[in-house]
Amino acid sequence: MDDDALSRILKAAGDATRRQILTLLVQEGALRVTALANHFDMSLNSVSKHIKVLEEAGLVTRRTFGREHLITAELEPLRLTEAWFSDLKSIWELRLEALEKLLVQKEDSDE
Repeated sequence: MDDDALSRILKAAGDATRRQILTLLVQEGALRVTALANHFDMSLNSVSKHIKVLEEAGLVTRRTFGREHLITAELEPLRLTEAWFSDLKSIWELRLEALEKLLVQKEDSDE
């Protein structure tokens, strides 16, 4: 597993504004940076910084047409987080199963 990529994705998705940007892009499709900025009560520069973090994580791509920058959501990198959470869940399930077996053995020995 690529820990650096996972860290970039979690950092990017850990911010509410960046999650809202991703949600807008998924719901509405590719949008210009200015159109995205219109959804937020912050400067265009601030929205651009959020987009840059999403780009570094691979969660959005930017296409430039003249002076317009079109931003598109890229959800494929989220598979890395899905795999990590799935692995984490599996570890906990194994631990819970082991705990349950111990509790059953203790109950049986107490009887």
